[in-house]
Formats: sequence, structure tokens, C-alpha cells
Amino acid sequence: MKIQLKFFASVREQLGVSVETLELDEGLTAFAVRDYLMQRSDVWSAALSHQKVLRMALNQDMIQNDQALKDGDELAFFPPVTGG
Repeated sequence: MKIQLKFFASVREQLGVSVETLELDEGLTAFAVRDYLMQRSDVWSAALSHQKVLRMALNQDMIQNDQALKDGDELAFFPPVTGG
């Protein structure tokens, strides 16, 4: 399957990338993709660490629980949004 990844705010700044298309095996979940990306390098591991509060959205809907991905999905990563 082919999915599009989007990175926003501090995550984008840390990784130096805003959009990427990724080809993966069918049936992977959003959390599995995060773990896969963390294995790329120390920079990716730090940016997407489970120790950080990080939000994910699947096709522009916030992910509450792990969800299976399908071909053509968009998975976005971003820090929590705060107001002021």
C-alpha cells in the first residue's frame, strides 16, 4: 500500500521534511508506522518518541486508538496544539 505522511510544527522542524510518500505492506497500523519510522535514525526516534506527547491524524481525523491503514491514506504527525 502507498500512504502519504505529513509532519507539522516542531516535528517537521526536527525531521527536516514536511511530506513523504511511503510504500508499506498491507495491514499495518498507524502505531506500527510510527515505530517503523523511529527506526530510521536517532533523529527520527527522538522526534517521534513514545516519551513525547505526539498527536496523529488519519485522513484528517484524530486517532484515538490504533487503526489499520489502507492504500491512499494520509497519516499526519504533530505536537499538541495550544492556545493563548
